[in-house]
Amino acid sequence: MSILQAIIFGAVQGLTEFLPISSTAHLILLPWFLGWPDPGLSFDVALHLGTLVALLIYFRAEWYALIASAFGILRGRTKSQDARMVMLIVAATIPGALAGALFEHKVEDAFRSPALIAVMLIVMALVLLVAEFIGSRKKSINEISWTDAITVGIAQAAAIVPGVSRSGSTITAGLFRSMQRSAAAQFSFYLSAPIIAGAVAKKSLDILKSGAGFDQMWPFAVGIISSAIVGYAAIAFLMRYLQTHNTFLFVIYRIALGIVVLLAFWFRFR
Repeated sequence: MSILQAIIFGAVQGLTEFLPISSTAHLILLPWFLGWPDPGLSFDVALHLGTLVALLIYFRAEWYALIASAFGILRGRTKSQDARMVMLIVAATIPGALAGALFEHKVEDAFRSPALIAVMLIVMALVLLVAEFIGSRKKSINEISWTDAITVGIAQAAAIVPGVSRSGSTITAGLFRSMQRSAAAQFSFYLSAPIIAGAVAKKSLDILKSGAGFDQMWPFAVGIISSAIVGYAAIAFLMRYLQTHNTFLFVIYRIALGIVVLLAFWFRFR
């Protein structure tokens, strides 16, 4: 892999991991469109590590407070708002963690076809559109209920299907549960941290078990840095954007990309 390819893969991962447009779909479609080789599992770990770094840095103040509250919970201090948020995050993470551990590889293999990915991009765009019209967008991040959190957590489990998007499914679920757009995005990002960390740990373990290594040091380092920088910018953009805008931009993009992929697939294999 060249340095330029590593930069592009990292930038695509950083951008699409946090915007509701599906990082898995883009990382499958990118080499398919450009004729590049699959970057492989070890490089996938590096890219996810970069987005995890971005997530931890952007919400660093919040993570400090939540971690401190987590230790407080162990000492029986459960009444603060941060302690409640920790418990909501833990409960909402369970469905996605179970789905990833049990079905991720099977689902990704079954839905890896560009045509199926295109269909999921369009279907989820329409679901997000419905959520925009139905949701009342009244609840702030501190008003999320247990039912809200579990609903968003179940939606996150569906993100193992390429084209669905982790942030897309969770933000959509949050809108259906009447969360404010920025609150839905923030809670989505809270849930993504343990999921991404778990994925990095699991895939690293898979690499060690298979006896493979992390070769091509410089492309890996560049990919991590590119993913982290662009990921940080994507989080900052989305948090600001959703304070005053709806999600129609992402709906339009998903539908347009889905149509382009379906046309490309049809012309290539007709």
